[in-house]
Amino acid sequence: MPNDIGLLGGTATDPATSPFAGQFDAFGAAPGDPNVRWFVCGLLFFATTINYMDRSVLSLIEPLLHGLKFMGWDPRLDAAHQAVFNNNYGDIVICFQITYGLGLLTAGRVIDRVGTKIGYALAITVWALSSMSHALVRSVIGFCVARALLGLGESGNFPAAIKATTEWFPSEERALATGLFNSGSNASAFIAPALVAAVTLRWGWQAAFLATGSMGALWLVVWLIFPYNRLRRGATQTQVNFAANLGTAGAETVSYGKLFRQRGLYAFSLAKGFTDPIWWFYLFYLPKFLNENYGLSLAHAYWQIVCVYAVSSVGSIAGGGLSGWRMNRGHSVNSGRKFALLVCALAVTPIVFVPQFGHLFPHNSWPAVLLIALAAAAHQGWSANLFSTPTDMFPSTAVSTVVGIGGAVGAAGGATFTWIVKHFFSLHPLLIFALAASAYLVSFGVFQVLVPRLGVTSKPA
Repeated sequence: MPNDIGLLGGTATDPATSPFAGQFDAFGAAPGDPNVRWFVCGLLFFATTINYMDRSVLSLIEPLLHGLKFMGWDPRLDAAHQAVFNNNYGDIVICFQITYGLGLLTAGRVIDRVGTKIGYALAITVWALSSMSHALVRSVIGFCVARALLGLGESGNFPAAIKATTEWFPSEERALATGLFNSGSNASAFIAPALVAAVTLRWGWQAAFLATGSMGALWLVVWLIFPYNRLRRGATQTQVNFAANLGTAGAETVSYGKLFRQRGLYAFSLAKGFTDPIWWFYLFYLPKFLNENYGLSLAHAYWQIVCVYAVSSVGSIAGGGLSGWRMNRGHSVNSGRKFALLVCALAVTPIVFVPQFGHLFPHNSWPAVLLIALAAAAHQGWSANLFSTPTDMFPSTAVSTVVGIGGAVGAAGGATFTWIVKHFFSLHPLLIFALAASAYLVSFGVFQVLVPRLGVTSKPA
C-alpha cells in the first residue's frame, strides 16, 4: 500500500494542483507554522474533554441524587438493595446510550455531507444546551429527556474528530493523534470531580450541569474563528484509491449500500459493540462502585478516580503511539495496528481479579483501583487504534459515516451491558468483571477473521 504522507481531505485533488499550492507546507499549514495540525488536535482534545465532562456529571452527583424523593432511594435499605433507585438511575443512563447510538447513525452521515467544521459546530451546540437543561428537571422522566437530548448532541463528537484526524494527519500519526485527543476523556476526570464538588457544595447539584455545559459555548467560539477549511489539504492518492475501489469519486459520499458490503464496517462495528460497554461501565459506575464497596463519597474517592483516568491518559497516548512506532520501523499498517490492539487486549484481562481484591483488601480500595486503572488505560490504547482502522479501510468521505455506525453499535452494546450491570453488579460483580476482561480478546479475534489485512479496502461481506 502506498505510504500515506499527506493530509487527507474530502476531495480527490492532487496537492500539487490544489488552489492552495505554494501557500502551505507539507503539513497543510501556513509557512512558518508547520504544527497547525497539532493545534487542530488540541481543539479536538478540548472538545472531547468537554464532551466527557458533560456526560460524567450524572455519575459524579449520583450520591446527591439519593436525597431527591422522585429517584426512589430508601434510607431503610443498604446500598446493595436499592432496587427502585438503581432501576431509575439505570434507566436514565440507558436513555443517554440509546439516543447516543441513534444519533451516531445520522451524525456521521451529516458530518460527511456538510463537512467537519459545520458538523462539529452543530453537535457541540446541541449538547451544550442539553447539558444545561438538566438543571431544570424535577422528575425521573425529566432526567431521561435531558439525557436523551444530550446523547443526540454528543453523538457528533467522535465522527467529527476522527474525520478531522483523517484530514490532517498521515496514517502513521493518526492513532497517536487519536490517542492524544481521546485522552480528553481522561482529562475530564481531573477537572470534573473537583469542579462538580465545588459548585454543588456552594449552589447545589443543578450548578454542576450549568458549569460544564457552558464550557461548550466557549469552545464553539474558538472553533468558528479557526479557518479550518481554508488550511486543510485535499486527499492523498491512498484515499483516492480507497474511493476508486468503492466505485465513487473522491469527493462523493459513499452510499450505504456500498458501505454495508464491506467487511471492514462489520469488523469495526462489532469491535465497538463488544468493548465500548466496558468504558461506559467505568464512566457511569466507578464512583458508585467505590461508594458501595468502600464507603467512599465523591470527595473521598477523588484521588482514586483521578488515578484511574491519569493512568488512562498514559494508555491512550502510549497505545496510540505504539502502532505508529511499529510502522516507522518498517512494519505495515496491518502489523502496526493489530500489534497495538493485541497488546492492549491482553493488558485488560487482569481486571477479572477486582472482586477478589474487595475481599482481600476490604478497607483499602487502591489494589482494585490500580487494576481498574490498568484496564482503563488498555481500553484507551485499544480505542485509539480501533478508531484509526476506518481511516485505513475507507476514503475520508466515508469515515464519519463508518465511525458513526460503529459508535451506534457500541452504544447499543453499552445499553445492553448497562441493563446487565444494573441487575447483577451489586450481587454478582465477578460476572461483570469477567465479561470486561474477555471482551477485547474476543473482539480482536472477530476483527482478524473479518479483516485479515488492514491498509487496503476491505472485501465485500
